[in-house]
Amino acid sequence: MRRSITPPGIRRAIGVALSGILAMSLAACSAPSAPTTSAPKVSDVILASTTSTQDSGLFDVLIPAFEKDNPTYKIKVVAVGSGAALTLGQKKDADVLLVHSPAAETSFVASGFGTDRKPVMYNDFLLVGPTSDPAKIKDTTSAVAAFVKIAKAKATFVTRADNSGTYTKELSIWASGTIEPTSSVDPWYLSTGAAMGVSLGIANEKQGYILVDRATWLTNKDKNPGLAVMVEGDKKLFNPYHVILIPGARNEAGAKAFEDWIVGPAGQKVIGEFGVTKYGQQIFVPNAGASS
Repeated sequence: MRRSITPPGIRRAIGVALSGILAMSLAACSAPSAPTTSAPKVSDVILASTTSTQDSGLFDVLIPAFEKDNPTYKIKVVAVGSGAALTLGQKKDADVLLVHSPAAETSFVASGFGTDRKPVMYNDFLLVGPTSDPAKIKDTTSAVAAFVKIAKAKATFVTRADNSGTYTKELSIWASGTIEPTSSVDPWYLSTGAAMGVSLGIANEKQGYILVDRATWLTNKDKNPGLAVMVEGDKKLFNPYHVILIPGARNEAGAKAFEDWIVGPAGQKVIGEFGVTKYGQQIFVPNAGASS
């Protein structure tokens, strides 16, 4: 068999080429690698808040605005009554609370379950009822007087009975009128154990009176055409919301970031503008810095 003989000139050229390739490989290995950019690590922040705040649609604009300004945190909302939200905080199953049950909040903080309670916003409660107004309370200036008339008329009243801030407010009004209705005894007093939006729908269906926060009413009144506002403007119907941090929570840093943002200029602006274009009025009035 004949052997293939490579001429000396070609052998030298191949050697030079291989040497060049080897040099480039070594240079590539020794050159510093280009810095890589990675997306920031995102952590969840558990926010326990009220069904009335959720039902109003506020979180649909508030949460995306916060996450845009704070891309390392993602808010997970647990919407329950204020009482249940406080229980979640006590068990450290939430990082931060946004609730509207002042007396319970004060006790919660005093017991060491929460800290740094700050005002965020307020609106008010309304007493709404069937347009036929069987208890004749339309335009009554006193919520207590209206409740007394409803009880005397034995007109249907729908109660959430769920330990929420709304239910707590309702009970305080009944107590001011020295009335203590019980659904098991008083057939006109209907207990739902449900969220604000659902309870409002039941009041519409049963043609009963119900205490509702203004935000939920404005965003749901078109779904409940059988109801109308009967009583509003009484100071007793004032409805403040506070943010509360949970010491020892899983994400204390994220909770603090949310608190700082919601009481700061950006969060307060979102709250103040929410619903104005659609309803011609503020659904919630921002009041960070106010007295608790």
